[in-house]
Amino acid sequence: MRGTTIFVSDVHLSDKRENKVELFLAFLRLVQEKCEALYILGDLFDLWLGDDDDTAPHPDIITALRAVSDNGVALYIALGNRDFLIGGKFCERTGAKLLPDYTTIDLYGTKTLITHGDLLCTKDTKYQLFRKIVRHPLIIQIFLLIPLDIRKKIAHSTQTKTSASMRKKNNEIMDVEQKTVETMMNKHQVSLLIHGHTHRPNTHVFKADYITRQRIVLGDWYEQDSVLVCQENKRSLLKVRDYLM
Repeated sequence: MRGTTIFVSDVHLSDKRENKVELFLAFLRLVQEKCEALYILGDLFDLWLGDDDDTAPHPDIITALRAVSDNGVALYIALGNRDFLIGGKFCERTGAKLLPDYTTIDLYGTKTLITHGDLLCTKDTKYQLFRKIVRHPLIIQIFLLIPLDIRKKIAHSTQTKTSASMRKKNNEIMDVEQKTVETMMNKHQVSLLIHGHTHRPNTHVFKADYITRQRIVLGDWYEQDSVLVCQENKRSLLKVRDYLM
């Protein structure tokens, strides 16, 4: 069924979650048959340490994504906080187009803003500072010169510290800030925003500047297996297993 656009985020694929890898591969097989576009809005992988990182299940996912794009499905990927080191080689191997932090698209007549979502969490000032540092082009260039085995050790140490830090933060700090949401939607002149990152799937309808707006949050694939299925007159936030049926 061409004429369908799919959005997912926070799939967090890794060799520790083989059942989710198999679910995602099954999902991609259906996408390549029935969809015209697939948007992956960040954190496809639980950890991506550079385009030379062929740790399982990366090769299988790359092959499956290539099959999607080779079958005529437009494939887009945004950088998440876990896989922001995805680069040009990955895109060449998969046929994906890399998206900037904020992208506006025409979603069947609705001007829509899409993003991973972490930039909307502006109350978490420590994270925003950390993000700015680790994503500096010079820092990235230096990090990618380090042998992969050492990069893995650095990343796992950082993840452990980050997880400990997150447990100390309250839920409000780790969620998006409504003022930032409205500011970005006004800046890009959109009535619909789609993002992930917070792992809180929902559809929020609100008014700002006398305009009715909608914010759709994609769920993670740890437990929620969330997928947004969009057609010309319908948007459905589903469990992946319901979509596969």
